Amino acid sequence: MFKHTFIGLAERRSCSAYRLPSTVHRSLFTVHLLLALAGWTNAAVAQTTGYPSKPIRLVLPYPPGGGSDTIVRPLAQRLSGEFGQQVVVDNRGGAGGAIGMEAAARAAPDGYTIVLALTAQLAVNVSLYKKLPYDPVRDYAPITLLATGPYLLVVHPSLPVRSVKELVALARARPGEITYASSGNGSGGHLAVELLKTMTGTKMLHIPYKGGGPALVDVLAGQVQVLFTTYASSRGHIQAGRLRVLGVSTAKRPAAIPDMTTIAEAGVPGYDSGVWYGMLAPAGTPRDVIEKLNREIVRVLKQPDFHKLLVDQAIDPIGSTPEQLGDFIRSEIAKWAKVVKDSGAKLD
Repeated sequence: MFKHTFIGLAERRSCSAYRLPSTVHRSLFTVHLLLALAGWTNAAVAQTTGYPSKPIRLVLPYPPGGGSDTIVRPLAQRLSGEFGQQVVVDNRGGAGGAIGMEAAARAAPDGYTIVLALTAQLAVNVSLYKKLPYDPVRDYAPITLLATGPYLLVVHPSLPVRSVKELVALARARPGEITYASSGNGSGGHLAVELLKTMTGTKMLHIPYKGGGPALVDVLAGQVQVLFTTYASSRGHIQAGRLRVLGVSTAKRPAAIPDMTTIAEAGVPGYDSGVWYGMLAPAGTPRDVIEKLNREIVRVLKQPDFHKLLVDQAIDPIGSTPEQLGDFIRSEIAKWAKVVKDSGAKLD
């Protein structure tokens, strides 16, 4: 289109019998340019109104088997039904979630790659690591704050403690000897213990894993003694006596487990640490695609059976707007920057 416009103008300028003032030429060029841009815009809108027309990849920055799987897989299944296209979970564990987050950030911003990220990836890692291959604010377009939930402080039954106070006392008596597992450096479980150590003046040895699943396996085997984990992944093991729960990490007791004492109630006043789940897309994803993703995800969250599925796992469904998630991420970055600084934790 532009080629024909330029040729037409050139031919007119070369003809002595037909010359237009330069202002007219500029006006004609502007009209053609605006028409072309309007055509491109209409084409882009036509593309996104048919979204999705192929499967969507949902990146989870943890390996299979962790607590996040209990949320993301049922969600992907229901979204597949809503969209009429398969939503495929892509587990990308390692490096505190940085591998999966980088993969999502580098994906094409067309709505066919989204990522479910946790507190660690979106609020903690930016202060914990000297270098990150992604920026939690710059590199993503927020979709919705999916849900929030607590961690459970659990220990292997061989550890001779039955309360938070007894764990703190033993850690003080044996500094650096008690081991604790986490789903990786900078993960929510890692920082939950760091916060506990800072508030109680204790020392425990950190054993990081590539995800919550592998960490839980070694705690169940007695190779590591302490773990902050989700209710969904630990419930069966607690009921079977394979794990002993000492407390809930959030300030309030979740409705699903009202009999479990909070860590604050159990001897560490003011302790409050939980996990939250945010859904995002690569930065630059079209706004109408973000809005459609938000609508469908929030609709799934409101489905009675899915809502109950989360609540039964001590998870509180949220379903925020994209703007609310963006603001929340920035506020959480500031909050956890102080925790990381106070703990002295730093990673290369």
